[in-house]
Amino acid sequence: MLILALIILKYLYGFNHTNLYGERRAMFIKKLLSFKDKNNLKNSNSDNFSVSEKLYIPVSQLLIGMYIVELDRSWLDTPFLFQGFELTTQAQIQAVKNICDYVYIDVTKTKSRHHPSISYANKNQSTGGGKILGNFSTEPPKKLSTFENEIVKAEKAYKNSEMLVSAFMKTAQKGGSIDGWLAKKAVSDCVNSVLHSPDAMLWMMHLNNKDEHTVQHSINVSILSIVLGRHLNLPNEVIVNLGVCGMLHDIGNMLIPSEILNKNEDQLTESQRRTLNSHSTLGYELLKSSENIHSSVLEVALVHHEHLDGTGQPRQLKQSAISDFAKIISVVDTYDSLTKNRFEHKNKNHLEATQIMTNMTGTILDRHLVTKFIESLGIYPPGCVVVMTNGAIGMVVEVNEKVKLRPKVMIIFDEDNNPVPERIIDLANMVTDKKGNIYTIKNVLREAECNFETPVFVRDDVLKRFVI
Repeated sequence: MLILALIILKYLYGFNHTNLYGERRAMFIKKLLSFKDKNNLKNSNSDNFSVSEKLYIPVSQLLIGMYIVELDRSWLDTPFLFQGFELTTQAQIQAVKNICDYVYIDVTKTKSRHHPSISYANKNQSTGGGKILGNFSTEPPKKLSTFENEIVKAEKAYKNSEMLVSAFMKTAQKGGSIDGWLAKKAVSDCVNSVLHSPDAMLWMMHLNNKDEHTVQHSINVSILSIVLGRHLNLPNEVIVNLGVCGMLHDIGNMLIPSEILNKNEDQLTESQRRTLNSHSTLGYELLKSSENIHSSVLEVALVHHEHLDGTGQPRQLKQSAISDFAKIISVVDTYDSLTKNRFEHKNKNHLEATQIMTNMTGTILDRHLVTKFIESLGIYPPGCVVVMTNGAIGMVVEVNEKVKLRPKVMIIFDEDNNPVPERIIDLANMVTDKKGNIYTIKNVLREAECNFETPVFVRDDVLKRFVI
């Protein structure tokens, strides 16, 4: 048997690779796999495991001792004899790198003491896919600045990202490659702004939510993922990668015909639905051919529509096989899709959206991440339009860290439904209206319920002069 195995390995890994994917070799492998499957029915051994934990890992991070159970392509398209094997030599690792961009390993059969379930558990050791989350009880960092001091820089960072994403989308429509370095630079500016004041960037996100859906959705998901990353107290370099994942997660939509992309999902035919669902694979392929794209961005583009219970697409992965990056983007993507007025039936206010997402935990979304995401935005996030108990209408500007139910609000209409001059009130100061009533938030409005243009006056002088 040893001699036979050596002959097979020499045949598969010999110096002559010209016919590596040839028909004769594929048939040979198929017969051997068939023979192996028959033997497995007769003899239950260590190759047949009933309990496993699959973990995504880029090939650049493979180590001797890891047990590969799944590739990013069909096994028959590779020179590997068995559908599952342990990496025992550097030559095997190189053989995998020559063919795959990422693989899935079985943590329960991996012998290396440095496999991802260990190294990724310390969030300071990795910026890749896999596990990036540490202790969920970790407190978020303190704001480095105030809304008033950060809003001008936030506006600049947002506008730069908007122009860049728009350019990326046009490039993608033509089948061109994306410059990952430019994406990382733009996201780094957004991360810096969010670390100083997440409220300022969230405000900018809401003010600029009137343009093309795909561009705005991509920016929103990027910003929201950065806000969540900050709240999780992730290292800066991890948050940057996370923001790029959000920015480019839907890049494949640019390769979908507009008549399908802009159609209500309820009106899609089965064929059109399959075409729309292919955007994740198309995005992955596009990014794979681009420069300076981190492996986590590739993985998120491919699997951000996977569900924890295995009912997602395109590969029906289950919870253990989905990276933390992808789980985070899935949470943020769901929220933005629910709250934006692209299709009327999807438009929910903040409180409605978070309730729906809570109901999706355990099957589609990660429960801990949904909880942390809601915490990161607060009950009344910056940019949401609120109705006061006296009937006045305002727009939340900044969350009060100590009194989260009483944020700073820009009043747009008074209690008599009349427009008011520019001013921002701090509800924590128990400010009263002209009738002596204390301003208190009663409800949050949906976008569709706002029959007015949201204010665009975010000038530094206005914000400093009118806070009372």
